[in-house]
Amino acid sequence: MMQRRIRLILIVICFLAAAFFITAAAPAKERCARETTGETARESPRVALTFDDGPSDYTITLLDGLRARGVKASFFLQGQCIEGREETIRQMQEDGHLIGNHTFHHVQLTKLSDEQAKQEVVSTSNAIYKITGIYTSYIRPPFGVWKRGLDYNVTMIPVLWTVDSRDWYTQNTPVIVNDVMKQVKDGDIILMHDCFKTSVESALQIVDRLKQDGYELVTVDEMIAD
Repeated sequence: MMQRRIRLILIVICFLAAAFFITAAAPAKERCARETTGETARESPRVALTFDDGPSDYTITLLDGLRARGVKASFFLQGQCIEGREETIRQMQEDGHLIGNHTFHHVQLTKLSDEQAKQEVVSTSNAIYKITGIYTSYIRPPFGVWKRGLDYNVTMIPVLWTVDSRDWYTQNTPVIVNDVMKQVKDGDIILMHDCFKTSVESALQIVDRLKQDGYELVTVDEMIAD
């Protein structure tokens, strides 16, 4: 009788132990599966807001608005627009924005010789370096056209876009905002310009709308690294 009780107790203990290990193993298995597949725990959709053709007289207003909202963006500068706006670029760097290259004269690189194209890029990178102390790794080729083979002479990462605000064309704040918000989705890179007053107004409204919709705004290097 006593032996039967002992066997019964051992069976119950073994059953409870098995149930415990099965329950404990399930989360570990799921965790292992997430690590194996590279699944991330990122919760918010992300977009990168980018600005071409600056700096301009409107850029400082844009920087103030982005700082007030706690947002970082990416600025692709024209070399010919840098002189006289050094403090704006220093503020851009201090605020944590990405600073990239948009050539010196905003020319289509494929229409230039290899040497001319190289100088358009290098002269702008040098001008940025004199102010920031950093050689930028990112370039937005004008018109979205990269010159084949140029990357052998210039070690930079071309950055294009997935949403074109066409702000330079419409110069109408409500139209720009609505067009962008109709197109935008997780992972997009939005093209804008900081050389028009309407573009700056639109950009800040777009930021507000995106944040309301739960988007996280990041710089293009963060987007590429994701």
